Amino acid sequence: MTMIIVGVDGSRAGLEAVGWAAREAAIRQTGLTVVHALPRWVCERDDGRYAEVAAWMRHSGQEVLDAGEERARREGREVKVMADLLPGDPRTALIRASQAAELLVIGSHGIGGMRGLLVGSVAHGVAGRAACDTVVVSALPCLPRGEIVVGVDGSYRSRLVLRAGFAEAGRRGARLRAVHAWAWPRRDGFQPADPGEEGRALPLLQELVTECGEPHPDVPVVAEVVHGHPAEVLRQTATGADVLMVGSHGHGAFAGMVLGSISQELLHRAPCPLWVVATTARVPG
Repeated sequence: MTMIIVGVDGSRAGLEAVGWAAREAAIRQTGLTVVHALPRWVCERDDGRYAEVAAWMRHSGQEVLDAGEERARREGREVKVMADLLPGDPRTALIRASQAAELLVIGSHGIGGMRGLLVGSVAHGVAGRAACDTVVVSALPCLPRGEIVVGVDGSYRSRLVLRAGFAEAGRRGARLRAVHAWAWPRRDGFQPADPGEEGRALPLLQELVTECGEPHPDVPVVAEVVHGHPAEVLRQTATGADVLMVGSHGHGAFAGMVLGSISQELLHRAPCPLWVVATTARVPG
């Protein structure tokens, strides 16, 4: 897996995703492939009743692809950029394409061939199901503070997210902020904080951060335990950050991450690119 794949659809959000992906490719010194999805029949039909319609849709798709490729070359001048039209449903096409990628990048809103990307069905169909990590570019900080924020729940999967966070912080020369957000849910909201919870959780978080950060001793780290709704805590903490990293699944406070309510809130409201680490495929057994 030696490339980043970014989906475009003709929307402004799609082009912002391309720009982010091109800069990330430059940081990683890897290639970038810009893709656009069209219905399979459009890609295959060159005669018959709907041939003219198919040809028009292919032409429109190629224009979208050309615009994305141009943006990629402008943002990543040293990056090798390729472009490709993908046949089929956008979710299926992107998941299939992700098998040959180290990172999949998509925009937060979409039109055309990727209508609903990503706050709609494409996002929920791709994030957490792709064969690689997925980054959802919903907002770009005007002045990023050089910090990677990682949501941690103490599970084996959160170790994988932390390791990915350290690797990314190392590439960018950024600080890593590990956040454990906790609250005990009940029907009418969340129970008040247990005064002893932070005292018990913080040493465990610090131990986990030390373990996962061992290969990256030069990365500065902040570890904090915060009582509150996890999605809201992460949203506030990640304001101005380079990226917010979460796992594709979690437990405890992060149960159901990606397909659950916390994930949905972050997809809608993340103040910076949301990086979903594909932890499911990496968990042994």
